[in-house]
Amino acid sequence: MSEVGPILLHRVEDGIATLTLNRPGARNALSMALMAELDRALKVISTDRSVRVVVLAANGPAFCAGHDLKEMRSLEGRDAVAGVFALCSWVMKAIVRLPQPVIAKVHAMATAAGCQLVASCDLAYASDEARFATPGVNIGLFCSTPMVALSRAVGRKQAMEMLLSGHPINAATAERWGLINHALPAAELDAAVAGMAALIASKSSLTVKVGKEAFYRQLEMDLDDAYAHAAEVMTTNMLAADAAEGIDAFLEKRPPVWRGC
Repeated sequence: MSEVGPILLHRVEDGIATLTLNRPGARNALSMALMAELDRALKVISTDRSVRVVVLAANGPAFCAGHDLKEMRSLEGRDAVAGVFALCSWVMKAIVRLPQPVIAKVHAMATAAGCQLVASCDLAYASDEARFATPGVNIGLFCSTPMVALSRAVGRKQAMEMLLSGHPINAATAERWGLINHALPAAELDAAVAGMAALIASKSSLTVKVGKEAFYRQLEMDLDDAYAHAAEVMTTNMLAADAAEGIDAFLEKRPPVWRGC
């Protein structure tokens, strides 16, 4: 199908970058072009010190319907198909490795790689009208790459239930299982995400960057290695200018002035 206008909208305001999936006619399916745009936007944001937090949103009747199956069926050869999943995996890892926290703002259905996108974000807020599913098993294509992010966000039994049944779960269940932080009335979603984004943006960008990176690294370590790594990170963090400023400001009962270093 032909696209009208940009397929990814990118706006920065008050330290908050908003990336909006904009293929509403295709339910924001992750075409190669859309994933490439996401990759480019994330690379730009990663080096932009004015951006302190990222909001990932979407236009149209769905948040994201996963991979573009029409595009997938048009591909010829193993290399072409493998290229789609390699790019998707790269984008998901780029979200995790981005210095800035990423908040998914999910207003509607997120399925397959769309559910993977939500699970890959650091925080996720959803309308109570949203639904989440990994329905690949229903069409003979198990959601193996979405499984990576999903299994790191929810418990094993819950992940396997979604993967094996293909059934959607509602936002309340997604919150209970840990896939999202909060399920909210649709009318409250924008304000809730904006409030959390502004709160994160008010923190030291260096401290948030250090903390996010350390969080994901220690998750993959055993207990001893995790504590050793965290202690090393915290030592370095303690010697940073922003830590000195933050502690002094706390002791002097004044607002801190962050320098990002």
